[in-house]
Amino acid sequence: MKLISWNVNGLRAVLTKGFKEFYNNIDTDILCIQETKMQKEQITEEINEIFKDRYVYWNSAVKKGYSGTLVVSKKKPLNVTYGIGKDEHDNEGRVITLEFEEYYLVNCYTPNSKRELERLEYRMVWEDEIREYLKNLKKKKGVIYCGDLNVAHEEIDLKNPSTNHHSAGFTDEERNKMTSLLNSGFIDTFRYKYPDKIMYSWWSYMFHAREKNVGWRIDYFIVSETLKDKIEDAKILNEIMGSDHCPVELDLKD
Repeated sequence: MKLISWNVNGLRAVLTKGFKEFYNNIDTDILCIQETKMQKEQITEEINEIFKDRYVYWNSAVKKGYSGTLVVSKKKPLNVTYGIGKDEHDNEGRVITLEFEEYYLVNCYTPNSKRELERLEYRMVWEDEIREYLKNLKKKKGVIYCGDLNVAHEEIDLKNPSTNHHSAGFTDEERNKMTSLLNSGFIDTFRYKYPDKIMYSWWSYMFHAREKNVGWRIDYFIVSETLKDKIEDAKILNEIMGSDHCPVELDLKD
């Protein structure tokens, strides 16, 4: 089974940058998208045509042109829920959970702490509550948690760690929350498969960062430990253009 996750930084924008060709060629069982920046009423015939014959689930932010997640699946899930059951988090369209027979799939776009770390305090609350949400799911069956999680966990996960310890996405507080999640029974699939491999999934649009590969690895597939033996491969598809992020992939044994 192949799963793909991609922060497209605006679905309508990426449609003009080869998204249809990417989707048609990738042949994935499940596609998780973050930052759709769309409301349901903005879905076009072109989008419906791309995702025809699939089960499609949208979670849009109340604020127009902001955030938003989408899951496209070949297989119909048993159940679908939106958000994590907390009013203070669930108006930004950040989480979609699909329940299948053997596992839960959770597509997430984690809040950014922003410049000057103005949203770091909120982010800490979010991290604690999404972790509890995932742990509760894990009590029932396996969990696949993916998306733009807006944190580079270790120094190997960004080009310039020494100058970014107080930058959003690499603060000690954010990194410690990722450690807490992994310590509660979850696995970072890419780092599990490739402990020493240096690859990035996000690059700033400034200073030709992508050309120079000055990037961060902030997009993940994380699975509960019960699914560890099913991990076949984890990939970062850094040749795919169209966004400031590239897609990440998880291959699971059937």
